[in-house]
Amino acid sequence: MPKQVPEITSGPKALGAYSVATEANGLVFVSGQVALVPETGEKVDGDAAAQAERIMTNLGLILGDVGLGFGDIVKTSIFLADIGDFSAVNEVYARFVGAAPPARSTFQVGALPAGFRVEIEVIAAR
Repeated sequence: MPKQVPEITSGPKALGAYSVATEANGLVFVSGQVALVPETGEKVDGDAAAQAERIMTNLGLILGDVGLGFGDIVKTSIFLADIGDFSAVNEVYARFVGAAPPARSTFQVGALPAGFRVEIEVIAAR
């Protein structure tokens, strides 16, 4: 199946020249998400755990728009402004992905846009 760009109506809108999600060959690639309130586009202030909670909720909305859920995620990448936030973010993340979590990479990066502390991207399979 050639690349498709599904309509995402529940999650935050793209803030630049990218699609919130693309799909090809049964895989759905969700662009890195930061802690935005979908209805307003406002930044969620707070610590890394609060931001991770909003991001994971938004990922659930985005996956739902394409008929998938957390159990369909096969790979996650988590980007942290401070690796010291790893445990707090991991605790939130674990609640969403359940007993059979996907493969995952977690990195500390030099900086994230607009002072966010966490960004998460996922790949899901149909």
